[in-house]
Amino acid sequence: MNQNKSNDKPASSADSIEKIVSLCKRRGFVFQSSEIYGGLQGFYDFGQLGVEMKNNLKQLWWRWMTKSHENIVGIDGAIITNPKVWEASGHLKSFVDPLVECKKCHHRFKADDLENKNQCPDCGGQLTEPKQFNILVPTELGVIEGEKTRSYLRGEACQTIYLDYKNVLDTARLKIPFGICQIGKAFRNEVTPGNFLYRQREFEQWDLQWFCHPNEMEKWFEYWKQERMSWFKSIFTYPENLGFYQHEKLAHYAKKAFDIEYKPSPVGKEMEGIHWRGDWDLSGHSKFSGQDLSYTDSETGEKFVPNIVETSGGVDRTFLFLMLDAYTEETDRVVLKLNPKIAPYKVAVFPLLRNKPELVSLAKEIYRGLKKDFSVVFDDRGNIGKRYYAQDEIGTPYCVTVDFESLEDKKVTVRDRDTMKQERINISQLPNWLKEKLEM
Repeated sequence: MNQNKSNDKPASSADSIEKIVSLCKRRGFVFQSSEIYGGLQGFYDFGQLGVEMKNNLKQLWWRWMTKSHENIVGIDGAIITNPKVWEASGHLKSFVDPLVECKKCHHRFKADDLENKNQCPDCGGQLTEPKQFNILVPTELGVIEGEKTRSYLRGEACQTIYLDYKNVLDTARLKIPFGICQIGKAFRNEVTPGNFLYRQREFEQWDLQWFCHPNEMEKWFEYWKQERMSWFKSIFTYPENLGFYQHEKLAHYAKKAFDIEYKPSPVGKEMEGIHWRGDWDLSGHSKFSGQDLSYTDSETGEKFVPNIVETSGGVDRTFLFLMLDAYTEETDRVVLKLNPKIAPYKVAVFPLLRNKPELVSLAKEIYRGLKKDFSVVFDDRGNIGKRYYAQDEIGTPYCVTVDFESLEDKKVTVRDRDTMKQERINISQLPNWLKEKLEM
């Protein structure tokens, strides 16, 4: 389906995030978690449309990683690991921020984010001296009070890939270079969560860890940098809004680090990072665990610790940026111009009038037939114009209307979301027509 490249582009002003938040709540994409109890900052629930869209997004990523590339397999690692993992990874030291608190309003801030280190930016009150604050989320394992073991919810999803690297290598009979990918939850006790889905305390990541020979790091880093950008551009309505940001301040083990950014964002811009991790992770876990995590080339006999190119992105952030990118205000309607592959519903089916049993019966028959192959919704509320606009606002690419002529010619009217053009299609040909348009 061709995207409409009209002048009605999505707004990038600061109020656009408020419009997205409102749309997400009003239409069932995203809700504040625990809202009936006043909510909990940094936690969100995905509603009936949001979970469909998010699942579509994750399935696209998973298929692209595991089906469109060779030598990539997936895992699903545990959320809680042995606490030594976070010591080996450096998180117990590196995930520490200096925190200050206002003596008057008791709001807390990261000291590094403040220009005036002594005055509260909210009320002007005096700030305390900085205290160290670790953003790993602690938990306890065990049933007897006083004998529980302290552990942590994972601060990043990729660590379980490193922990399972040897198991995958031994069982999948893979050869260098190869990749292990994963989609999973991560948790960070952010001091200042905010900007809707951009900075949360519970969020979802997708990660690829690409294991390769140290001499080939340069080649594979550039390869995955371009591959990931190409993929993102293929799903965004306006790919020109995407760009790279090169980090100048690097971790001691990194030679390069780039972010894929959504540039006109009214909140933060980072969506995914492409990182040169070298042998830092496997060497660290080998040292702390006492396990040999090196690789021996079966042909040359060379033994080495694989280097890693990481592509690590935020599923929720990508969701947010796709909504911002697709949100369009036209003269008399709001349109969510989502890529059809990501849209929660692909098709909506309407009877022209809800009080005509013959129209409703045929519309429901078509709905049930399409439901076998498509994510489809039936709607007979209000007048036909309002139904069209309601589907435009949630991003449904096509609307199928059953009218009185349909009873005679066995054709329906199909309306395109972006162009609003209408076309008469034979009911018998409708599934194949939609598959072709949706590139299924």
